[in-house]
Amino acid sequence: MDGHDADNSKQSTADMTAFVQNLLQQMQNRFQTMSESIISKIDEMGNRIDELEQSINELRTEMGQEGSPSPAAPLKSVEEPKSGDDS
Repeated sequence: MDGHDADNSKQSTADMTAFVQNLLQQMQNRFQTMSESIISKIDEMGNRIDELEQSINELRTEMGQEGSPSPAAPLKSVEEPKSGDDS
């Protein structure tokens, strides 16, 4: 009977090892899929932000051509240098 128990123990250990390896492989595959999905969404968000910046710059250019500066984006004015001699 001892030989039979040893065979069962070895089979049980082999089954458990196979189960754990399979489980780890599934987890790795899911992690890889999620990572790729996250990276894809980050790239998409970056592209959308770039498009938004381009649209904002186009609107600023159009507003500048119409001669009505935006209060949120004041035009740069030439400032006179301040000197320490002002009295």
